[in-house]
Amino acid sequence: MPVVFSKNIDDQTMLSVWKIEETEEQLLSGLQLKQHELDVIASLSNGKRALHWLSTRLLLRTMLNTSDYIDCQMDDHGKPYLVNSDTHISLSHSFDYAAVIISRDKKVGVDIELIKMKIKSIKHKFLSDVELAQKQIGDNTNGLYVSWCAKEAIYKWYGKKGLEFKQHIHIKPFKLKDEGSLQAMVELPEGSRELTVNYFKTSDGYMLGYVAAP
Repeated sequence: MPVVFSKNIDDQTMLSVWKIEETEEQLLSGLQLKQHELDVIASLSNGKRALHWLSTRLLLRTMLNTSDYIDCQMDDHGKPYLVNSDTHISLSHSFDYAAVIISRDKKVGVDIELIKMKIKSIKHKFLSDVELAQKQIGDNTNGLYVSWCAKEAIYKWYGKKGLEFKQHIHIKPFKLKDEGSLQAMVELPEGSRELTVNYFKTSDGYMLGYVAAP
């Protein structure tokens, strides 16, 4: 299986990225799926959607290094979790890649996106005027994708509905690089929280952002 990137963020947390090169049948052969999961795959009419679903589960299985059945379900907020396990997980996919982050002691969130110019047409939907005034974001496609991936990763980290990108997640000024980190202030119902988001751009035009925090 082509794991193209793997990083131990700390002793309890790991991030991996996998390039999807297998067929649906090849991915299925590496999994133990029950009927309700096969029904989900059958409902995914677009072939790429099925490949995304399968590849994130197979990558998760590889990272957990187990041959046992993995019961990965979604809660009422759409956040994935492992039944009968305290391990936190987050899944993402975009075109030819799947990304998974797991942690035994922190909540996690990850987002991977193929970089496209069209993000400029929707930037006002997820960024405030204050954020857009930052020179490293503004009209910079890479900066816009760093901001999107950061906010999406934070949204997945929080794992509950009601968190709005533009209203509740605020990107602080940062130095834009191909690999770096930024700080974001998040307005949660229980109070404000500052989070560190790490990000990197791949050589073939994808952006990935992730967060791991208690």
